[in-house]
Amino acid sequence: MEVRLHARNTDVDDQFRQAVADKIGRAAKVFDGLGDVDVELSQERNPRLTQARYHLEVTAAANGRIVRITSDASTPEAALDQAADRFTRRLRRLKERLIDRNRRAAAKPTAPEPAATGEEPEIVRVKQFVMKPMTLEEAALQMEMLGHDFFFFRNVASDDFNVLYRRKDGRLGLIEPA
Repeated sequence: MEVRLHARNTDVDDQFRQAVADKIGRAAKVFDGLGDVDVELSQERNPRLTQARYHLEVTAAANGRIVRITSDASTPEAALDQAADRFTRRLRRLKERLIDRNRRAAAKPTAPEPAATGEEPEIVRVKQFVMKPMTLEEAALQMEMLGHDFFFFRNVASDDFNVLYRRKDGRLGLIEPA
């Protein structure tokens, strides 16, 4: 396992690089077969964000799944401590789920798992409605009127189905087919 540290809007000294390698490496011992880990540290230049000035994101591939942890703090060391704790908990939880799934599969090889275990998603409602083509502005207005975080619609310009969604930063995103 290799830990790669990337920094944006800030400089990182060798002592912090070593702390990242040690803490993330210690957290990664929980899960065997963890791939390379990318750690990205960025500093927010906004003086109003004193409590969340440093943003640390840890991304790793574990058993075909992507594990991503984010942490915000006033110092890079505090952000690293929070992220390492969260990373350890997330890896431990993933490992427990995989072990439980394997144990259940070995115990009942022929019987299908019930949906009540929470492992497989269950469709509880299906909605059907007529979609009239609309512009992006109409779709954004409709999404706001409904109070939803996303809106599925047929785009007038391309005549394709699109999804308009609200991002974490409050702006809108659009998903189009390739």
